[in-house]
Amino acid sequence: MNIENYDFILFDAANTLIHKPDLWDRILQVLSNNNITVDQMELRRKHKVLSEIIHFPDRTSSEFYKTFNYEVLISLGIVANDKVLDEIFKACSYLPWRAFEDTESLKNLKINKAILSNFNSSLQDLIETIFGKTVFDVIIGSEVEKVSKPDIQFYKRAIEILNVEPNRILYIGDSLKLDVIPAQSLGIDAWLIDRDQNFTHFDKRISSLKELKS
Repeated sequence: MNIENYDFILFDAANTLIHKPDLWDRILQVLSNNNITVDQMELRRKHKVLSEIIHFPDRTSSEFYKTFNYEVLISLGIVANDKVLDEIFKACSYLPWRAFEDTESLKNLKINKAILSNFNSSLQDLIETIFGKTVFDVIIGSEVEKVSKPDIQFYKRAIEILNVEPNRILYIGDSLKLDVIPAQSLGIDAWLIDRDQNFTHFDKRISSLKELKS
């Protein structure tokens, strides 16, 4: 990939640009308190796989997360009761979003940058709080646009807003199902950001945003 071939880099937000780094330690602490030991990388992999299968709404709820966490623990061979699920939810609620360390490299990329994300209406303020107002030229959220990934209408809306040809957009996201496949179907050059090396059979992937420099 050569960024000189594009007019825009379009990014997903959650788990591509921003994440909740305290999440894993909080979950593991709750499990440890209940005499359950889990390897963090195994937890992260199962969590990621389930995230590809289970649709996350723009606005999540306690019931959604209890159901999701139940499925994650089942995938680890753990049958969790309501007490454990409640404790995980309470321990992980309202954790702050942080920028991934490799997003620092984006400031030096001389190209227009935009965000297309399944997110509630707080997205614009959140991104500007974390990154400032000058890094991203356009921020497009699903709750505002009333359409979400993987619906290709969301990607068509992005193309319309950016006002460029699809092949002039480089797209970076962390999900094959929600990001890469629908974007590619419209002719966007979509790549997977795979920091934990979960999808080694997929060839169009990077492990760090620093790779965009090259």
